[in-house]
Amino acid sequence: MAVPQLLVRLARQCASLRISQSSNRTARRCIYSLMASAVGGGALYFVHVWMRDKLRFVPVLYASQEENEKADRKMSYRELRFHNFASVEYDGIAYMTPQDFLESVTEKAPRPRIGRGKLTRHELESWLRSTPKRSQGSEHLFRSIHDKGIISYTEYLFLLCVLTMHSSPPWKEGDKPDEPHSGFRIAFNMFDTDGNQIVDKREFLVLESFFALPKHERKFVPRDQKNLQKTLNLERVFSKQGQRIGLQPPSEQTELEKEVTDTTLLVHFFGPKGTDVLNYQDFHRFMENLQSEVIELEFHEFSHGMSTISEVSFATILLRYTNLHHSEIEECLERVRQRMPEEKGISFEEFKKFCQFLNNLDDFALTMKMYSYAEKSVSQEDFQRAVKVCTGYMLGPHVVNTVFQIFDSDGDGNLSHQEFINIMKDRLHRGARSHLMHTQNTWDAFRSCVRNEMRSF
Repeated sequence: MAVPQLLVRLARQCASLRISQSSNRTARRCIYSLMASAVGGGALYFVHVWMRDKLRFVPVLYASQEENEKADRKMSYRELRFHNFASVEYDGIAYMTPQDFLESVTEKAPRPRIGRGKLTRHELESWLRSTPKRSQGSEHLFRSIHDKGIISYTEYLFLLCVLTMHSSPPWKEGDKPDEPHSGFRIAFNMFDTDGNQIVDKREFLVLESFFALPKHERKFVPRDQKNLQKTLNLERVFSKQGQRIGLQPPSEQTELEKEVTDTTLLVHFFGPKGTDVLNYQDFHRFMENLQSEVIELEFHEFSHGMSTISEVSFATILLRYTNLHHSEIEECLERVRQRMPEEKGISFEEFKKFCQFLNNLDDFALTMKMYSYAEKSVSQEDFQRAVKVCTGYMLGPHVVNTVFQIFDSDGDGNLSHQEFINIMKDRLHRGARSHLMHTQNTWDAFRSCVRNEMRSF
């Protein structure tokens, strides 16, 4: 019933009531309450009608389809990591500095800051001009550039892969290394698409872009969608057949290279004009230098200027990137404190060798399968022999003993190699193994968190 009709009806009912002065006050109060409610309701109705007419032409904003899709899609762990540590922005694209990258692989969280710095074209060109040449590469390259360079998202993924690749064993002089089986050699051959033993800028850009092939990982790529599709099409870029049928003329390839925003890594590899080329020795040296730089940073964080780190510090470094609960990590550290009360220390050379061994975990896992089939436990001597087989060198006995004290929970002198391999793979990938990170921000992640917390009670 409409509000005006309700008012008329109530008025008629009130007029028909004959209530004397001696009538009950309660009845009068009821009638007054009804009338007040009706008047109040009518007032609200008229206000509603007036506001509807006045605000008829007020514009309403709706989220765009792109924003809705962006809100619905969850970022991958790598994207979140890059987004959180990237401290500069150029032309609307987020970039890391070399310092940001080093912090992203050695720290849990980025340094506090207010927003990202907005780079101008003049500032970027100035940074790129000061980029060290390839011949000036060293184990301090990223630290020397510090925050005066930019790294794109695809380069970030490429550099993370570099940190997990295994090199050829440190062969003695006169020996011939089996380089074709080196992770570095395989990576180089992937970039060298025409097999001429050198990599140019165009080849590097094409394969580098494959790190960002999934649609949800293309937002940080420093080129628009149209150009990315051209770059990713290997047939159009490299196939002679494609050139014969007119898919992409050579002149367009040159223009395509010009459309890509130069980064510190591109200038370092291929020069300011982009005309230099990489050979395997240059590629190998860069990868080894980067691995050494990150290992050295981690070591110096705990050495405090000394030539060695303690066994507890060594255990802390190994376990801090894993998915173990903090109570489990504390149990491992406590075992080291109790079983190794006298500190002997671990040198940088020993620490570096062990970190390089972790890059050969897949090969190590194969050697350990024999022990699984034979249902045989792994002693320190067996561990040393397996490391020698898959890397070509021996680890120091003190380092191996420390590793056993960390992971030998029952103190029987043997190692659960499967648990060791799983935990060290977490360490190698710095807590970001894809099959463990796909449940970010989901109910499964919540349940996992609850289970971990229950262990501490």
